Amino acid sequence: MIVTDAWHPQVNGVVRTLESLGEELTRLGHDVFILEGSSLRSVPCPTYPEIRLALFPGHHVALTFRAFRPDVVHIATEGPLGLAARKYCLRQGLKFTTSYHTRFPEYIHARTALPVKWTYKALLWFHRPAARTMVATESLRREMHTKGFENLRLWTRGVDPTLFYPRSKVWLDLPRPVWLYVGRIAIEKNIEAFLKLDLEGTKLLIGGGPQLADLKARFPEACFAGPHHGETLARYYAASDVFVFPSLTDTFGLVLLEALASGIPVAAYPVTGPLDILGQRPVGSLDWDLARAARCALNLAEPQVCRRVALTFSWARSAEQFLSHIAPND
Repeated sequence: MIVTDAWHPQVNGVVRTLESLGEELTRLGHDVFILEGSSLRSVPCPTYPEIRLALFPGHHVALTFRAFRPDVVHIATEGPLGLAARKYCLRQGLKFTTSYHTRFPEYIHARTALPVKWTYKALLWFHRPAARTMVATESLRREMHTKGFENLRLWTRGVDPTLFYPRSKVWLDLPRPVWLYVGRIAIEKNIEAFLKLDLEGTKLLIGGGPQLADLKARFPEACFAGPHHGETLARYYAASDVFVFPSLTDTFGLVLLEALASGIPVAAYPVTGPLDILGQRPVGSLDWDLARAARCALNLAEPQVCRRVALTFSWARSAEQFLSHIAPND
């Protein structure tokens, strides 16, 4: 059983990761149940209305556990469903694992100025009883360890190479170079830093979110193409010249793998996620001067070199890592 407060119709890295994990585990012969809240009464998450929070899910969670009788429990999120599942497991003496996907302390601080140490204290309480807590990168594991988190294990991510691959650029009729951003248009993604860069060509943004209207009004020279998925999204990736990742708070960045698999280099800050994926590989540029990183990335690797780096990450390997960390209830 995988318990998550983040699920469809949300579009984010957590949903994509758990969906891909479920598909791989099923392919390996496991019986997977995603315990999510789409059938429950819910309210919008304060400051993050795209996420719905289930109201009083304890009874539903208990009934679901009794019906499914899981051998393994993984709690992926720290919301109401995650809290209810944690409480049930502790009462019943069931072992469980957790994962840390989202820097909610930093996200909440960006929106409300609430001190991050308060939220991290709550997260420490949430994850402490877990047999293991899984994190996406080695640099994040080291960081979380310094904050007091224990029993941390690495659980990496993957990319779909049959969807994201180098393609023709000629259909995208925009002044070049095309600097691409894909993701939520929200304050925690630090998109304004990208839009303020002095770069020739076109800044192209794919995605929606609470900052979209404000940024469109303030940066009319940028091209905001709205949300896209699947084949259309893949074509936008491959038709661009450089992927610019301005986030300072993502714990991994699946979009980095999608860009590399599509054959385009990456420009980013030297932070968790980009540091782990790019490292010293010649497929991107990491610099605290993001404009300099973007210009440097433009002159980097051939598309197939970028793609080879992305293909070192796979959802099959991700599932194998996950299985190596589970805590079965014998």
